[in-house]
Amino acid sequence: KLPVHASLAVGAVHHRLTEQGLRCDSNILVETATARDPHHFAVLIGFGASAVYPFLAYEVLGDLIRTGEVLGDLYEVFKNYRKGITKGLLKILSKMGISTVASYRGAQLFEAIGLSEEVCNTSFRGVPSRLKGARFVDIEAEQKALAAEAWSPRKPIQQGGLLKFVYGGEYHAYNPDVVSTLQAAVQQGDYSKFKEYTALVDQRPVSMIRDLLQVKTLDQPLNIDEIEPLSEILKRFDSAGISLGALSPEAHEALAEAMNRLGARSNSGEGGEDPARYGTIRSSKIKQIATGRFGVTPEYLVNADVLQIKVAQGAKPGEGGQLPGGKVNGLIAKLRYAVPGVTLISPPPHHDIYSIEDLSQLIFDLKQVNPAALVSVKLVAEAGVGTIAAGVAKAYADLITISGYDGGTGASPLTSIKYAGAPWELGLAETHQTLRGNDLRGKVRVQTDGGLKTGLDVIKAAILGAESFGFGTAPMIALGCKYLRICHLNNCATGVATQNEKLRKDHYIGTVDMVINFFTYVAEETREWLARLGVRTLEELIGRTDLLDILPGETEKQRHLDLTPLLGSDHIPADKPQFSLVDRNPPFDKGLLAEKMVELAKPAIESLSGGEFELDICNCDRSIGARISGEIAKLHGNQGMNKAPITFRFKGTAGQSFGVWNAGGLNMYLEGDANDYVGKGMTAGKLVIVPPKGSPFKTNESAIIGNTCLYGATGGKLFAAG
Repeated sequence: KLPVHASLAVGAVHHRLTEQGLRCDSNILVETATARDPHHFAVLIGFGASAVYPFLAYEVLGDLIRTGEVLGDLYEVFKNYRKGITKGLLKILSKMGISTVASYRGAQLFEAIGLSEEVCNTSFRGVPSRLKGARFVDIEAEQKALAAEAWSPRKPIQQGGLLKFVYGGEYHAYNPDVVSTLQAAVQQGDYSKFKEYTALVDQRPVSMIRDLLQVKTLDQPLNIDEIEPLSEILKRFDSAGISLGALSPEAHEALAEAMNRLGARSNSGEGGEDPARYGTIRSSKIKQIATGRFGVTPEYLVNADVLQIKVAQGAKPGEGGQLPGGKVNGLIAKLRYAVPGVTLISPPPHHDIYSIEDLSQLIFDLKQVNPAALVSVKLVAEAGVGTIAAGVAKAYADLITISGYDGGTGASPLTSIKYAGAPWELGLAETHQTLRGNDLRGKVRVQTDGGLKTGLDVIKAAILGAESFGFGTAPMIALGCKYLRICHLNNCATGVATQNEKLRKDHYIGTVDMVINFFTYVAEETREWLARLGVRTLEELIGRTDLLDILPGETEKQRHLDLTPLLGSDHIPADKPQFSLVDRNPPFDKGLLAEKMVELAKPAIESLSGGEFELDICNCDRSIGARISGEIAKLHGNQGMNKAPITFRFKGTAGQSFGVWNAGGLNMYLEGDANDYVGKGMTAGKLVIVPPKGSPFKTNESAIIGNTCLYGATGGKLFAAG
């Protein structure tokens, strides 16, 4: 007899008891061999289990102790296992904003990918499911195959390859053949070798959703000379956000220089950037603003072409970030305004964003400090991301990045790498269709990242709605990364992801040309695919889902996957734009008071002469100080006006973000009160807020500034009489 998987049984029982009004009168205790790691426990509890007894996990631990593979007392080993599971569960709860297991029980905060309606309706009712697929009969067939392997008398149970590549085990996208072939191609500058690499990727066993999508090519392709040049395609390529700290300085700077030489863009990641790189070919054009706000100063923000708000990361959505203390050396600590050797954690949420209006405010803050930059928002390809993306477009973002679960990370638990996030194909298609359906697609650019490797990946992403493309892991491998999965230990054997000077000196072999070769080859292959499709430019290809066919798949399970939602846009009028029609998405608020301040103070900033000005202010005047701070930082850096300060004296009620990104030498006095985010991200200067003269109320008993003040501030002084 075959067992029913514990999650199927728990969900079915939970829903049945709930329907009968009996759930609160009973507990569901699960004795199972299927629960091993925190995700398994989270699924069982999330679908209604009161408690879980993982008997096989305990038996395995006992067996490991008996054979000497694990040292320690049985009780202590069990205790440590439970402690690890509990910590993992708490992390899962925290990223969903939940404080107690009781609140998580039965919450069903999951997405079903590739399960049929009969399965979802029986066991997972109410769970979002964008991609229909496996039926009970398919699950039964898998259980039969598993049982046959488990009880085979002729061969031992295989280890498999879930966590690391094992020959003959589970397929890994970056297996040794793929890694070594790519590195040989970029090191030798051999395009034919690169084609061997793309053949390994494009002809792999079905591993991603896009592997079941086939492009329709012409019998007679266009002449390659008719296709847009390499330079135009390269402009659409970005390197994904990887911080200095996660990467060694050599690798981080090589990526930046390569992208700048190609006319593309590199992303600084969330750890700041050395000011010595500003204005040079080693400066990252994309500067990232993450939840920890490490290294975010006005000078950092003005030295950017794109400012990216990282709401979440595809490989670990909702978790924030973590840089182990061993990687925080003197340089990293200085750039992040931290202490060497101390682990740096970015929290799961941005503490100044709790609604779409708050996100809109942060976008406005960034557009004020650097009006020339585009503002990008990075989202995860989760169910409902289309609705979120529509809100982001209405919040005046210029660019939206949809990040897939397959992206790399050196700072994520294994359970998140394996089970969190969703394929970019789902998120990108949903976002593109929702934006078009709401007549917003023409106002914003859409990008995707998360496991892109070849020109064919670029082609399929463009067809599903992407205008630009982010690459993270592949350029690292081009620089010499061997995919050892030890980024967090600071002992990367290739010198790519470590701050250890000896490892970097002895083992780092990466060069700028290796990265240039990789992106040039991807762009060249993209041109070849465009010719085969009969399309002259990538822009013409965006949203052309008629150029994709759905393949039947190799297994029964794959054959029942319904991919039509990815391609379905028949309900959207054909005249709705498929790509952005504007250079930027300007906010309705023109920041008139801020512009007046710049007009008054710019001569004093340029001449470093200082000055004092008086103005009235009202609560519709937002982000006051950001424009001036941007002008100061652009010309003189973060502290450049300290010796000749500019002083503004205001009367009235300030809107949100008074004194945001405040630079050195800017002192602002406010007689009145201010809304939320006072002094957010300030790096120097002085903010003084006092009640109006003659106020009848007691200042020490009254509020004078709003919430989330000084979030991300790294210096300066704030005085608030209230």
